[in-house]
Amino acid sequence: MVQVYESTRNSKITATASEAVLKGIADDGGLYVLRNLEEKKVQINELQGKSYKEIAEIILKIMLNDFPQDKIKACVKNAYRDKFSKEEITPVVKVGDSYVLELFHGPTSAFKDVALSILPHLMTTAYQMNNMEGEVIILTATSGDTGKAALEGFKDVEGTKILVFYPEGGVSQVQKTQMVTQEGNNTFVCAIKGNFDDAQTGVKEIFSNEKLNKELKAKNRVLSSANSINVGRLVPQIVYYFYSYMKLVEKAAINIGDKVNFAVPTGNFGNILAGYYAKVLGLPVNKLICASNENNVLYDFINTGVYNRNREFHKTISPSMDILVSSNLERLLYYLSGKNNSMVRDFMESLKSTGRYTITDEMLKELKEDFYGGFVEKEYAEKTIKETFEKYGYLLDTHTAVAYKTMEDYRKETGDGTANIVLSTASPYKFSKSVYESLYGSANEDEFELMENLSQKTKVKVPANLNNLKNKEVKHSQVCNVNKMEEYVIFASKTQKNK
Repeated sequence: MVQVYESTRNSKITATASEAVLKGIADDGGLYVLRNLEEKKVQINELQGKSYKEIAEIILKIMLNDFPQDKIKACVKNAYRDKFSKEEITPVVKVGDSYVLELFHGPTSAFKDVALSILPHLMTTAYQMNNMEGEVIILTATSGDTGKAALEGFKDVEGTKILVFYPEGGVSQVQKTQMVTQEGNNTFVCAIKGNFDDAQTGVKEIFSNEKLNKELKAKNRVLSSANSINVGRLVPQIVYYFYSYMKLVEKAAINIGDKVNFAVPTGNFGNILAGYYAKVLGLPVNKLICASNENNVLYDFINTGVYNRNREFHKTISPSMDILVSSNLERLLYYLSGKNNSMVRDFMESLKSTGRYTITDEMLKELKEDFYGGFVEKEYAEKTIKETFEKYGYLLDTHTAVAYKTMEDYRKETGDGTANIVLSTASPYKFSKSVYESLYGSANEDEFELMENLSQKTKVKVPANLNNLKNKEVKHSQVCNVNKMEEYVIFASKTQKNK
């Protein structure tokens, strides 16, 4: 039987998995979820000895079950063939008494590559399955890494255009250069005068603009998303939780069935939500450690049950986490509320109108059972980078440092001796200035010079995709106000680049 996804805000708005992948977001602005998620189970005993790709096939088939098995197999094969610098896709490395899951060996040196390498294949397959004609316009807001990974994934994919909005001055020099030099006949990049939350809100409003969507539909065009609000982005992220667990079993660090903790640097809540899904699917997870930087709205939420975005926005050395509205949290609210769509809708309306909402005591109790919230300010993140390199010779990026320190804080606070896996979400060379200064003090050189200096001093290689980045030609220089984002979408939808 084909399972049906529904909107977090209205159980009557439904879609098959392939339709949900194509649409990205439900018609009412809600996110697609499975009501019967807890009935789906992965038998971890059967994963022993399996490769990353084999585990991916199993999980994708469970979560996207209207996709034929042979199509899933083809999507996985095409996504991970020759794109990653490590054969195991996401290696697990011991650092001190804990383990680091390296998610940055893809074409853009960020964890988003893992899911965004397969999303275009899932989307084109879904397109064929639903007998669609015309063009899918992928619309994405990025806090730094999703943008480049989406651009690279969808570059020159037939029947698609990819539009990325990023906050001007709100990403690292390397992240910006990766985006503005992006090649491809179907790629469009625009900076916005605002922060990530402004970009994300603007994208959501475009998705819910009925007039614009009707006009696009009349011209055989449909909007979709490459953010983790799309189930086609979220589901592949579940895979590396199971894979890393099985690697610890393989290393004899744990026995099968033992619980583990996962520490995740968190902004839009998609990556850690995939861990929650993994737990529901049967992975023995003890705690999901939600690590925040100075924009600690999630830390406050996990500890108080009050989500309040009405606070100062901080630009930090971990810019991909500089977010005050964590979109994927809506999916967790759906499950914490007992799948109460109207309650979720009320929370989201309150967030939009007042900037805050408060969950029930029962929901907060359940939240705390699964999640631990911590946050790390700049000086402690820098100290963690320095100490981890000096002690273990391991180079953390600024986001992973936040997660590593939060994990250490959790262990000290609770005395929990459970094995820990820290999700490393980016290469340190994407944030070379901040990492360099954490180790060696203030530096005046730009990020590209410091990239070379950092490599020389640490003997850690620069990823091949970042090596020649500074010499690439700038192809995207557009900047717009938030209220002009819709105009840019209309412009891009009509534009045909020369092939």
